[in-house]
Amino acid sequence: MRTLLNIIWLVFAGFWLFLAYLVAGVLLCIPIITIPWAIASFRNANYALWPFGRTIVPKPDAGVGSFLGNVIWVILAGWWLALAHIASGIALCITIIGIPLGIADFKMVPISLMPLGKDIVRTDDARWAQ
Repeated sequence: MRTLLNIIWLVFAGFWLFLAYLVAGVLLCIPIITIPWAIASFRNANYALWPFGRTIVPKPDAGVGSFLGNVIWVILAGWWLALAHIASGIALCITIIGIPLGIADFKMVPISLMPLGKDIVRTDDARWAQ
């Protein structure tokens, strides 16, 4: 089921969100000081491309640096990407088949706003971590 949802997701929303994260990451690579945010953008791009079967867990060692980095991220790229997730989530929820995809899209809004201090892990690994 995960594979089927991921394929449908890829066609209707995943590819475009992947491109948005990719563009944000490339633009953030231009000034050398923003490369850590570019890496977070590339990590989120991978998650936006194939989200089902993976989940977001907080890093236990994330601290004030992650918080300050997330504040800068929201200013640079986070709010644009969050708006993209909200818009595509609303569009996906128009049809009954798209509702699970829209819900997955809405679950990505927090990581699009605050990617630092989070890990993306397989759902099976997240169950064992708890």
